Amino acid sequence: MKDLLECINCVAKGLVDNPDEVVVGIEEGEECAVLLHVAPEDLGKVIGKSGRTADALRTILAAAARKHGTTCRLEIMES
Repeated sequence: MKDLLECINCVAKGLVDNPDEVVVGIEEGEECAVLLHVAPEDLGKVIGKSGRTADALRTILAAAARKHGTTCRLEIMES
């Protein structure tokens, strides 16, 4: 899962204007939660038009989590 977090971090940094403000964290529990923090002005770039970029990131995350026998959700928020 750490490799996946690094991948999400790299993709998010490639999408935004302020890559230094991108922070990816994880909360473990029954269901893991991947927390993606970006600058307020970059929030729309990570979410994408009609949420397509966020949906793509969530799909990748869900597939990787299933491979490890768990479920994960992605939360995108401003830092």
